Amino acid sequence: MSALERAEAPAVILRAEKMTRIFPGTIALENVDFDVYERSVNVLIGENGAGKSTLMRILAGVDQATSGRILMGGEEVQFSSVLDAAQKGIGIVFQELNLCPNLTVTENIFLGRDMTRGGVHIDMPRQRQRAKELLARLEHDIDPDTLVDDLRIGEQQIVEIAKALADDVKVLIMDEPTSALSASEVEVLFRVIAELKKSGVAIIYISHRLEELIRIGDYFTVLRDGHFQASAPKGEATIPWIIRQMLGTSEFAKRQQREVKVGEPVLSVRNLKLPRVGGGYLVDDVSVDFRAGEIVGIYGLLGAGRSELFESLFGLRADARGLVTIGNQGIDHLPVAKRISAGLFLVPEDRQRDGLVQNLTVGKNLSLASLAKVTKFFTVQNGSENKAIDALFRSLRIKAPSPDTPITSLSGGNQQKVVIGKSLMTEPRVLLLDEPTRGIDIGAKEEVFRTMRELADQGLAVVFATSDLKEVHAVSDRVLVMSQGRITADLPDHEATDEIIVRASTKGHATPAPVSAHDHPAQDQ
Repeated sequence: MSALERAEAPAVILRAEKMTRIFPGTIALENVDFDVYERSVNVLIGENGAGKSTLMRILAGVDQATSGRILMGGEEVQFSSVLDAAQKGIGIVFQELNLCPNLTVTENIFLGRDMTRGGVHIDMPRQRQRAKELLARLEHDIDPDTLVDDLRIGEQQIVEIAKALADDVKVLIMDEPTSALSASEVEVLFRVIAELKKSGVAIIYISHRLEELIRIGDYFTVLRDGHFQASAPKGEATIPWIIRQMLGTSEFAKRQQREVKVGEPVLSVRNLKLPRVGGGYLVDDVSVDFRAGEIVGIYGLLGAGRSELFESLFGLRADARGLVTIGNQGIDHLPVAKRISAGLFLVPEDRQRDGLVQNLTVGKNLSLASLAKVTKFFTVQNGSENKAIDALFRSLRIKAPSPDTPITSLSGGNQQKVVIGKSLMTEPRVLLLDEPTRGIDIGAKEEVFRTMRELADQGLAVVFATSDLKEVHAVSDRVLVMSQGRITADLPDHEATDEIIVRASTKGHATPAPVSAHDHPAQDQ
């Protein structure tokens, strides 16, 4: 930053100096400096495992540094807890949602900071009204009395943001706040961020969506492997600059070509329907085939029915109706365990809540879904289990000291590899992945895509859902588009332009029949 730019820059409201955090076997941060400017969006960038979330957890009072210090207004401060940090004006929107599913929206927003009457009785009417105001500010009409467990993950993300806004914050940390939001919800969030800046709030913003960083960022800091790498003000930080600082190269992940010819249909779906409470369908008469050796990307906006389709296929939706077969075996009447045995597995969108057991190690999470394969006479054969775990640990290139490492110490990208690895130990024929790159950086995305390609080349049918157009083109052999519970386009990737995909994703029910990929033999060449 030039001398003139420094003179015109807003004041530094928060400074982290020489921050170091050491975990057993891992140095997560080492001598990292980070300045936070008031009335600005301070972007923090880095690959999964670069130390971003560790630094934010320290600044938010979740964790304490091994060494280093935090300054606010030039004075050293220490945060012993999240509540302690909040009282000093630090708020955080966590990457992995920090909500209680058995409580209502209102109860989550005011958990630990209840509004009371006379300092004794909780003033629920006032809390409910305040919750409505916060949700209205975020342009959502979510009922404050709804249980969080009944909300979709995008709605839960909105509640998490509302929870952070309930405090009078000076510094607001947003760790992947848009990872589960639709395009319209992202626009609302950006308007809220602009309002917060005007009111004097400093935003620390972490995201792997580089275009949105360039759009809203004012100051950029890059971490690599737990170290400070570079910083730049708005105007100097371009997407190629960001990628180069993160990875040492300015190229995005290159598309990996298919090495095997697509085979016969392995998973067939006919007339699948999932009723919607109150009428209509979440999945509306879907018929489609998924073939061995093929990667199919399903694109759709929030509410298109992608997750509901996967949940129906996997047996998580008891009221789903339709014919679902793997090979010649009908599985639509089977429970989840039997569908897994038949060769189907779902990698869920929310890896923390639905994909991992937080108090287990990496290895135990890997083997959790396939214990029957390593069990003899009701006893787990540790030798067989460890051999299978070690093989997956190496083949998926999981970055951790050993399979005995706690799962919570891994970065988001490596946790996603563990969830995928858990599915592979069941020896699936069809792998469903719901938003497999949610909340992971471009380097980790490339590794996930490479894994998907390798699995397809081994003969699996790989199907993934995404709301990212770049991801659809990066790895798909075939693209399906969903809108309002229906498939509105079915095309080989070379014919699926952005314009066609976007148009199909906004179609209503009164649409012509989707174009069939099976009308395009060129995809098998």
